[in-house]
Amino acid sequence: MWIAVSATVVALVAIASFSPLDKFFPNFALPHFFSHGVVADLLVTNGTIYTGNDTLPFADSMAIRNGRILRIGNYSSMQDLAGFAIKTLNLEGKVVVPGFIDSHVHLIFGGLQMAQVQLRGVDRREHFVNKVKEALSNMRHGSWLLGGGWNNDLWGGEMPMASWIDDISPYNPIWLTRMDGHMGLANSMALTIAGISNSTEDPGGGAVMRNGNGEPTGLLIDSAMKLVLSCIPEVSIEERREALLRASNHALMRGVTTVVDFGRYFPGASTELSWEDLSDVYRWADSSGNMKIRVCLFFPMETWARLYELINEAGRKLSQWIYLGGMKSFADGSLGSSSALLYEPYVDEVQNYGLQVADMDGLYNMTVSSDKSGLQIAVHAIGDRANDLILDMFKLVASKNGIRDRRFRIEHAQHLAPGTVARFGEQEVIASVQPDHLLYDADSAIKKLGMERAQRGSYLLKSLLSGNVQLAFGSDWPVVDINPLGSIRTAMKRVPTGWEKAWISSECISLNDALNAYTISAARACFLDEDVGSLSVGILQQA
Repeated sequence: MWIAVSATVVALVAIASFSPLDKFFPNFALPHFFSHGVVADLLVTNGTIYTGNDTLPFADSMAIRNGRILRIGNYSSMQDLAGFAIKTLNLEGKVVVPGFIDSHVHLIFGGLQMAQVQLRGVDRREHFVNKVKEALSNMRHGSWLLGGGWNNDLWGGEMPMASWIDDISPYNPIWLTRMDGHMGLANSMALTIAGISNSTEDPGGGAVMRNGNGEPTGLLIDSAMKLVLSCIPEVSIEERREALLRASNHALMRGVTTVVDFGRYFPGASTELSWEDLSDVYRWADSSGNMKIRVCLFFPMETWARLYELINEAGRKLSQWIYLGGMKSFADGSLGSSSALLYEPYVDEVQNYGLQVADMDGLYNMTVSSDKSGLQIAVHAIGDRANDLILDMFKLVASKNGIRDRRFRIEHAQHLAPGTVARFGEQEVIASVQPDHLLYDADSAIKKLGMERAQRGSYLLKSLLSGNVQLAFGSDWPVVDINPLGSIRTAMKRVPTGWEKAWISSECISLNDALNAYTISAARACFLDEDVGSLSVGILQQA
């Protein structure tokens, strides 16, 4: 889908920065199959079309045939098609951009969460408890209450505890994930079911939060979440299918027509969930005509051999809707959960440097094998030390396996050490960043890192672009909402909620750069640029 928006929207700022449109409407020598008499399914006219193509940045008309762009340019170059188009659409001056690509979502997980307890935006303990109490009033005894989206920074930073909700939940186990997915709160019944007690040891790459007496508070971080997650009954196939439909409609309403889906894969989650969703949900939706957006699927790194085998059998493009992307792993946790891996300790927890959630030797070996098999690799890294660890690993893997177009990705790249930006550029590693995270991280980063560290290395969008680093923007939904226009504004303005000025104004980027990061650059970041990301001849209409 291309997206038409009112000519009064912010996108016009980009248009004003270019030369007059007439300059970009040359008379192309068209291939022989575009000769007089070719029928277009749709002829779009009288618009301001941002193409995402440097050779023709803007056009006013385009023709569609068999789901792909047949021709794009000025209306005079379309006149031989005008009498043969099955349908004509007059845009009446509206601005058109390529369908947005969200480079990092958890699509089915987000769709499931839409039907659970919604704690996003809760800013008081009392509101938190009341939301849980209200949800419990409709539940059978013994059934699990699930939900998430809470952000303790909104009520001053105090971490929730099982004691907040134990009195109202004597008959139901509860699991509520923090907005970043790297921490969750269990009530006492859930802790009992999971067998978590004073004697429970922290698993590698995770932590059971405890009070001064060594008793679990109910909070579990990163891989420790598996202690509870493994006890929660799996959602039904029908629920997951409904979740996909909800999520797809949610994305389409915001102009997103393609997503890179990292699945229901988080520290502590089963590596099978993404594969079950492919077989039970995506293939069903594809065969039944229920796919509404394009998906590029990434799978847990531990399962790389299975993806390699599937691509060998079926190819990377399973259908016009489903693409097989690559492998995903984790280097650390998140800043909000104080588990992002840092060189220096958190200033509010002087013994805490964050969590390294992966065994680096094991991750290196799997990455070597995956990369040697031609698979794309994406690794979650938020803290400065985590980013450097993954860049070190990527360099070793590339040296061992030789030169190829691999397009390594680091997901998030939020807090970088001095010199790390240059390494991204030198190693041609893609930075997959979620600008709207900074709206929630600004106050937290200053509190946890200190002003100087936070200002020096957080969300270095302009520096990355200046270092010739390819940016791909996304939301990490449901961590934050799918909202590409809002995210573009955030990248340009960087004004967190409650602030009056930009956070690190020197890192603001232009509208054109932000728009590219949601379209053509995002497409290149997942090897889909021959199908989506721009409005050029031969590209899919992105619907």
